[in-house]
Order: sequence, then C-alpha cells, then structure tokens
Amino acid sequence: MTISRRTLLGAGAGLGAGMLSACGSNTGRGSGGSGGVRLAQWYHQYGEPGTEQAVERYAAAYGKAHVTVQWRPGNYDQQTAAALLTDSGPDVFEVNGPSLDQIQGGQVEDLTALLDGVRDDFNPAVLAPKTYRGKVYGIPQTIDMQMLYYRRSMLRDAGVRAPRTLDELVAAARTLTSSKVKGLFLGNDGGAGVLGGTPLYAAGLSLVTDDGKAGFDDPAAARTLGKLHRLYADKSLLLGAPADWSDPSALLQGLTAMQWSGLWALPQVQKELGDDFGVLPFPADGPAGRPAVPVGAYGAAVSARSRHKEAAKEYVKWLWVERTDDQEDFALGYGFHIPARISLARRAGKLKSGAAADAVRFATEHGHAQPLLWTPAAQAAYQDALSRIIKDGASPEGELRGVVRKVSAELERVRHTS
Repeated sequence: MTISRRTLLGAGAGLGAGMLSACGSNTGRGSGGSGGVRLAQWYHQYGEPGTEQAVERYAAAYGKAHVTVQWRPGNYDQQTAAALLTDSGPDVFEVNGPSLDQIQGGQVEDLTALLDGVRDDFNPAVLAPKTYRGKVYGIPQTIDMQMLYYRRSMLRDAGVRAPRTLDELVAAARTLTSSKVKGLFLGNDGGAGVLGGTPLYAAGLSLVTDDGKAGFDDPAAARTLGKLHRLYADKSLLLGAPADWSDPSALLQGLTAMQWSGLWALPQVQKELGDDFGVLPFPADGPAGRPAVPVGAYGAAVSARSRHKEAAKEYVKWLWVERTDDQEDFALGYGFHIPARISLARRAGKLKSGAAADAVRFATEHGHAQPLLWTPAAQAAYQDALSRIIKDGASPEGELRGVVRKVSAELERVRHTS
C-alpha cells in the first residue's frame, strides 16, 4: 500500500513550497455544463484498489460542470499548500484540514452555507477541526479511527477481563506477557508516535481547551502518562515487530494478546480470527476519565483562488452533502471507513453488527480529533516529551511543564494572527 486514509491520523506533514507538477491526472466529463465551466478536483493517492475509479465515476456523473480529477502521488499536503498560493491550483481539493494557516490566510472558501439543515448530521468530532470562529472550511468525507483489538482466547486462558480502565490495561498487559507473547503492542516505539493526545482525553483532559488554552496543565496528565512508562518498564510491550501498529499482523500471528490499530484492519482481523477478538476504546483513567477514540477525516475544500468559486461550492455540496449513496460507497466500497454523516453510519449494512457496530459507537460517543489550533510546533513539543516519558522514564511532571510553556506560547501566537 502506498498512501492510505490512515495517514491522516498521524502527525501532519510540514507545509511549504513543494511539487506542483501534475501527476497521474484523469478526467471525468459531465454530459451537460453550466456554460462550459471546468473544475479541477484533487485527491491524494489512496492505496485502496478501486478508489481512483470511484472518484472519477462520481465526477463524470455531475451534469453542471466538467470536472477533471487529478490523482496526486507524493507529499500531497505539501503540494496543495504550495498550489493554493498560485492561480494554477485546484478548484476543489481533498485536504487533511484545512490548516489554521490556510484559513487565516484566506486561502480557502467558507463552506458553512453548504451544510444548512444537515450540519448536526456530521460527526461533531471531525467537523470541529474544520471549523474556525463558527465557519466551516472543509466538508468531512469519511472517518478513520483507532481502537484496541484483543484476542478473546488469550485473555480467557489467562483469566483476564477486557480492560475498561488504564490501570486494568497495565495489569492485563503484565499478566498476558510470557516468554513467547507480549501483552500489548502500541507500535515499535512503545506508543509515543501513535497515541498522541489520546491518553490525555482518557484522563478527562484535552490538547486544547474550548477557550484556546493548553488543556493538559493538570496533575492528572502526568499521572496518566506515567502509566504508559509503566507498560514500557514492565516489558509488557511488544517492540521490534515485523510491521508497525497500523498492520494487525502482530495480533494475527500471536505475537501479542492486545494491539492498538485502526478500523481499516477490521476486515482482515475478522477474516483470520473469526469470533476470537474484541475491540475497545482507549480505556479511561482517573475519576474524571472517559474512554477515548482518536478520529480523523479528510475533507473537501474550495480554493479561494478558484475562478469558479460558486460552481466549485455547488459541486462540493452535490457530492459531499446531497449524494449520500456515493458517500457510503466511498467509505465502505474501497476499504473500511465510517461515513462522516451520523445517519449514514447508522444505516450502513457493513457497520450494523459486531465489532464494526462497536467501532461506530466508539467514534460517535468517544471520538476526539486533533484540534485546529494544535499546530505542528505544538505537536513536535508534545511528541518529543511523550517519547522521553515512555521510553526514557523522564519525569512526566517536568516534561509537561516544559510542553505547557511551549504550547501556551504557540496558542498565544496563533490567536493574534490575522
């Protein structure tokens, strides 16, 4: 697989001047036309077979404009960031964002009106990072999410129940660890890369508060992150697996009893393990804790430099608001994802039972996405500290004090950016 939707749940790529050469372009032509209007639509390169043909088919069905689909390999975020500064970029484009800089810089159009009457039907966790000062700048397409997989038989044989709290997870991982099997796999780095802010949300905190401040300036944050080091120190974590956390092979091969991975892995896990697995959100920690599920969504946006902004908005509304059958097809026809619309997620046949239904419930009830105000600089500071806490046993209190200072300064900076 080259690039897949799961990449949006990792750290964002750096933005800057980048590659502008058109790569892998394909065209879908509408049969009608509003005065011959032509729209260029960009997608990042999906690794799931059939996705490219599907988006070409959607574009070809649109009768009010000629829509040209460009399938763009490489560093897509960098490509779009550079293209938005020129007159040769796309009219409509898929984006893991838009970013705060793009919104504040006036590079993307306000799409709030497109959601009139249906805004409440979009999963609020993924709509929030595409919203700035009450205005929506991207229409979520599909949701990806992460969760904890576990082997039922391994837990049953060890007399361990599926963990509902972080303390239970730490204890279960220790009990399940033997000379041949590790209790838990959070990635080959011990979880520093993939977990991000999820443990903070599990403690009842957040990365950024509703009023734009660091959301983890609280003793509970240090207590929770310290427990992640306990997993590492207990040697309960699988490290050095043949494939990293996004691939379920460690669980399937019996290298670990529990593994953190994504919804995309569910069909493979179900095929190979049958009923011998279950799924859980990241478990709650502390008296104010709550289960936590990281979610993310690529969205459709409109460039402010488009010569056909209103036509582009009309097309986005047609495809990502009105065409619910296409939205369900895009989510579940080529890979395994959750439609961004709550009503579609509830009605989709593939998501109505078993672990898939559990995943939809987790994402709806416990989902959290990386906040719009959480900038790359804030992410880097937090990520570095988390790695030192987990792997090196650095003081959680000391590390978090430094991160709070850096993040607070960064949030102050973006609040004063015009």
